[in-house]
Amino acid sequence: MDLEADDEKFLRLAIKVARRSRDNGNHPFGAILVDTDGSIIVETENTVVTESDCTSHAETNLMRQASKELPGDQITRSTLYSSAEPCPMCSGAIFWGDVRRVVFALGIENLYKIIGNHPENPSLHVHCRQILDQGAVRIEVIGPALEEEAAKVHDGFWV
Repeated sequence: MDLEADDEKFLRLAIKVARRSRDNGNHPFGAILVDTDGSIIVETENTVVTESDCTSHAETNLMRQASKELPGDQITRSTLYSSAEPCPMCSGAIFWGDVRRVVFALGIENLYKIIGNHPENPSLHVHCRQILDQGAVRIEVIGPALEEEAAKVHDGFWV
């Protein structure tokens, strides 16, 4: 795993967004998009519950917002940080949104150990790399990293 100098800092910020998502009544997931200058340009929570939309995962919300507000070349040069490994749906949004670097905290194996068979979060046990590696462009995927910190935001949530 090749974390760059600021990756841990931005992962911790994504985890903080996940905490805010939980505090706002949603599932505890967060994502941020950071440009090459180290500025956060998009920050989104999971809004599945409050928006009554099963597709409102943090990363998908981020890609929707980024694609509306930012030029494509800025998205391509940016890094998406996620509090957890992007699911297959979010991985597709990341691919189609042309993000070229993804860094995530909590990996799918540990996430699903925490969630179990919770009815609010049915799972497809597919790694984001399995999806993103199939594309015509190379997308760098780094993670898991800071898994213990990322798991704490889920404590007691999926019971």
